[in-house]
Amino acid sequence: MRVGGLASGMDTDSLVEQLMNAERQKLYKLQQQQTKLNWQQDTYREVNTSLASFDDSLLSMKLSTTYNVKTASSTSSAVTATATASSANGTYSLEVNEIATSAINVSQGAIAGTDFNPNAAIGEQNFTNGTVTANDLKFSITTYDKDGAAQTTDFEFDTTDSLNKILKDISNSDAGVRAFYDEQSKKVILEKKDTGDFNKNGKEIEFSNNFFNNVLQLDQSAETGGVDAQFTYNGALPITSHSNSYTLGGVTFNFTEKTEKPVKVTVSNDVDAAFNKIKDFVDSYNKIVEDVNSKLSEKVYRDFPPLTDDQKKEMSEDEIKLWDEKAKSGMLKGDSVLQNSLYSLRSAWYNNVENDGAYSQLAQIGITTSNNYLDNGKLIIDEEKLKAALTENPDGVYKLFSNDVEGEGRGIVNRIEDTLKNTMDNIYQKAGKSTYTNDQFSIGKQLNDVQDRIDSFQDYLTQVEDRYWRQFTAMETAISQMNQQSAYLASNFGG
Repeated sequence: MRVGGLASGMDTDSLVEQLMNAERQKLYKLQQQQTKLNWQQDTYREVNTSLASFDDSLLSMKLSTTYNVKTASSTSSAVTATATASSANGTYSLEVNEIATSAINVSQGAIAGTDFNPNAAIGEQNFTNGTVTANDLKFSITTYDKDGAAQTTDFEFDTTDSLNKILKDISNSDAGVRAFYDEQSKKVILEKKDTGDFNKNGKEIEFSNNFFNNVLQLDQSAETGGVDAQFTYNGALPITSHSNSYTLGGVTFNFTEKTEKPVKVTVSNDVDAAFNKIKDFVDSYNKIVEDVNSKLSEKVYRDFPPLTDDQKKEMSEDEIKLWDEKAKSGMLKGDSVLQNSLYSLRSAWYNNVENDGAYSQLAQIGITTSNNYLDNGKLIIDEEKLKAALTENPDGVYKLFSNDVEGEGRGIVNRIEDTLKNTMDNIYQKAGKSTYTNDQFSIGKQLNDVQDRIDSFQDYLTQVEDRYWRQFTAMETAISQMNQQSAYLASNFGG
């Protein structure tokens, strides 16, 4: 039982609180230590997130297509082209004699009157040539594959199905045709999805049933289209293609119309595209260097420890924000893991790459270190020199960056990737990641230790506070007894 200062006249609650505040100073220091460890962990993880993002961007830098980008231009929109890294530079001549078309068949006349509903049950509809029976709705469609082999698809529908459903199911089948109804003309259109002539001895879309011939008024002999593209390559090689696209020597040519004269297509290195990819890569590296250096050199404000909850109650939000900015500053100042990482990254760029290509050093292709000491080892690019290297020997630039061997011949990108992996692993050991438990990394273990000490000290504070109250209660009880005795004596002597 706790007894206040009724007998002594003292504010016991206030006295105990003051005594406990003095005792809690060690607890506050432990909580501040805990907060700083959490901040340090978060800062490490922020760095690792940046490193992981940079690491993800390295994949494209390991591809030959990054350095050997090709572009294709044409003298006419009738022929366009797409070039790949394997395409040989040069000028190609194409004369298009025929454009590939799809086979198509259209109803010879309106299949129904104005009251026809293509979404209603087909058995209840009146067609120009009569009505539909269940037997009409069992049919097959035959088309031909790229080898000229017949491909037959069987269908069976019910008279409760609508015309639009039947045509939609045909379109979604493996028959390789599109089928639809045009409400304005009251006609059905049946066309092959692929362009080209696949059946040299007949029609591209074959059907034989009252439903097609009579109800839909489709005449097999009225089919049009189904023509192959025909063009002449470099004035010497006639070529036939089922589609309006054809690939030769790594260059894909696309035809949109016949040509009256040969069209010139020129394939060349897209130096600007390759340059921009390397520039983006260097810019990303420089950003990493800048961010890591800022963490290493960030000022430590020792007079700004983490705020306690009681301190925050006495401050505004803006004051707390400004205080925390200083308190969080310098969490990784002089950190050995990050310092070693920067050193290894610089070595990855600067050390020779022994390979059978034209270049073994970055300086040979126009990439050097900034002379400004404030840049902390950032890279700068001589645009003219790098573009010249990409024009003259893109494969040599590729090998300098991406040579995938071990030892002194290892390419720059692979070296950087190795360094990033090692750095991130070291940070995981120190600060973990979201899927780790505290006992899996060093800061987590420290946090567990501090939490144990906090829990233990809070138990100690409870015991101390109980002791103070016992002492004050005993004092109040003694004073009360003395007051009672004094009153008793006074009443007896006074009487």
